[in-house]
This record gives sequence, C-alpha cells and structure tokens, in this order.
Amino acid sequence: MTNRERFLNLLHYKSVDRLPAVHFGYWNELVNEWAEQGHVSRELAANWADGNEADKELDKLLGWDFNYCCAIGPTNHLYPPFERKVLEKLPDGFLRVQNGDGLIERIREGVESIPAEDDYLLKDREAFETLYKPKMQYSDDRIPYEFLKKADADHTDMPMALHLGSVLGNIRNMLSVVGMSYMMCDDYELFAEIIDTYADLQYKCAEGMLKTGVKFDFAHYWEDICFKNGPLISPAIFEELCAKHYKKRNDLCRKYGIDVISLDCDGVVEKLLPIWFENGVNTMFPIEVGTWGDQFTPAREKYGKGLLGVGGMDKTALRKDKAAVDAEIERMKRLADMGGFIPCPDHRLMPGTKWELVQYYIDEIKKLRV
Repeated sequence: MTNRERFLNLLHYKSVDRLPAVHFGYWNELVNEWAEQGHVSRELAANWADGNEADKELDKLLGWDFNYCCAIGPTNHLYPPFERKVLEKLPDGFLRVQNGDGLIERIREGVESIPAEDDYLLKDREAFETLYKPKMQYSDDRIPYEFLKKADADHTDMPMALHLGSVLGNIRNMLSVVGMSYMMCDDYELFAEIIDTYADLQYKCAEGMLKTGVKFDFAHYWEDICFKNGPLISPAIFEELCAKHYKKRNDLCRKYGIDVISLDCDGVVEKLLPIWFENGVNTMFPIEVGTWGDQFTPAREKYGKGLLGVGGMDKTALRKDKAAVDAEIERMKRLADMGGFIPCPDHRLMPGTKWELVQYYIDEIKKLRV
C-alpha cells in the first residue's frame, strides 16, 4: 500500500497492511545536534525544513514514512508582511525585533523557542484600517498555481493537504496574548471585525485553491489557541465570533469532497473541541500529552467514531530509553485499535532526542497491525 492509501484508509476505518510511521518535524537545534553526533551531514542540518528535500532525505535515513506537515497553502496571511526589523540590541544579548505580523518580540538569535512578546502595532481601529486591513485583501496572486500543478502531478505516495490557515491563531499572533485580551474588553466590535475580515480572506484563499481542480486528501488548520490550563479565550466568545467561520470553510471543503479536516492546537483543547467538532473539524492533532495525559480517549468516548486523531505519542519518551518508548508504543497500539487514529509524536522532536530511539520507535510502529 502507499502511504496515501494507509492514511486515508485508517481515517475511514478501512483495513491497512500496517501503521505508517508519521512525524511532525524537529527543532532545528536537534537536527544540528544530530549533525554534531555524525548522524546527518552539516549541509542537511543547515538546509532542513518541513517537506523540503533535506526533510525527505532525513526521512529515509531514519525510516519515517512521511511528515504530517504536508499541507499546501496559499498566501493566506498578511500580504505583504511587515518588514522584519531589529529595533534594539539589549544588554543581556536578546534582540527586540518587529516580525512579519507587526509584533515586537524579544528573541535570542540561534535559539528556537516561543519568543517573549514586548509590544504590538494592532492596538486600535486606526492601526487596523491603515496598517492591517490592506494586507488582508484577496487577490489571485495569493494562489500558487504553478506549484500546485507540480504538486498534483507528484501526488502519488504521500497524502496531500489543503492548508486552511487559521481563524484566531494568526490574529493572536498579530495582537499578542496581552493585546488580544485587552481588545476583547476594550473594543469588542473591532475585535469581531478583525476576525471577520481575516476569515473572509482565508475563505477566498481556500476557495481559490479548490477551484484549481487539484484533489486534496484532507484539509488542515493551524490555531495554537490553548495552553496547559485550557483556552486563551473564553469558549463563549470563541463560539460567538469564530464558529461560523469554521463551518463556512469546512462546508466548502466538503463541497469539494474533502471529509477529513484536522486542526493543530497545542495544550488542553477540551473546552474548544466541541466548537470545532460541531462546526466540521473532525481530526485532532497533535494531541499533546504534556502534564495532563491522554486527551484522545475521553474525546473519542464523548464524540464517538466521528472524531479522528493523528498524534498523541509523548515525544519526551524519545529522550529517555527503550522502556519509555515501549510504553508509548503499547499506548499507541491501544489508541490505534479504536480505529480512526494514526500515531505521531505529539509535536516537533526537541533537543536531546536520541537518534537510535527514534529509529527503534519507527521500526516498532511499522510492525503494528490494526
């Protein structure tokens, strides 16, 4: 079977010859570590990115079947982005940088982590109307027609996804967590208008991609709007302002025959999951384990077989030993036996992950039959 067939069969409760070995990429520091340890070349480490030739070469070296980050997206974010500027070099070695979303961050060069949010441009209606709204307008040049044509021609072994963008996650990146929290209280009408304007752009971009006639196997969102204690926004506000946009976009996907729609949100997603599920999102990803444990089993018990999953494997086991990996493989087997589930490390593999344990995990996952 091809990996595409395995993926589609598993998420439609059909038989497969074996489970595919699926991953979700790496921290750049880890690939550099592996280069220092002699597992990969320094050239591969320097060039690695999701889905590129270096990623595919690393898949072959380790034995992975594919990277779940196989979604193809239009230019559905701010366009053109804000100019990246180094605003200040701080005495502690950090930099204050304005990024492409207009957010001011404190970062340390060469370190991959969630940056500290210092300030932001999107503070009021004037900033929205003059700086942001012009960057949220649809045009045909947002659709990568030539790239799509080539991807469609190469679409054989691996599944291919349409990236649907985001409803709120990208806006949170523009406003910062603090700024979003203030705006919900200080100017709810503006907050709603920003969401509606951005969602209209995202819908038109998805429609433009689908109208090309390219056949996508599934669709995928990125949100990251939860943390270890739950959502970063009131579920009631999220439902009022965001639910309709998921429904509209997901209805469009189903009109074009896409019936697997996944959403990437880290953290504890329990309180937002019913909003996503009731409005057409049917696949959890990456189902982080964190300090809170398995989220998929209780979700499946609540929502039934209509809820699918990809992820759920505690990636920290790959920094420990075979016993820890074996325990995760046994847990993945129990989840996979429920059907509609594909094991995958629950986020990018971090520094300290052991090459040999990754290979061992891959070999053992490929032995599993469901």
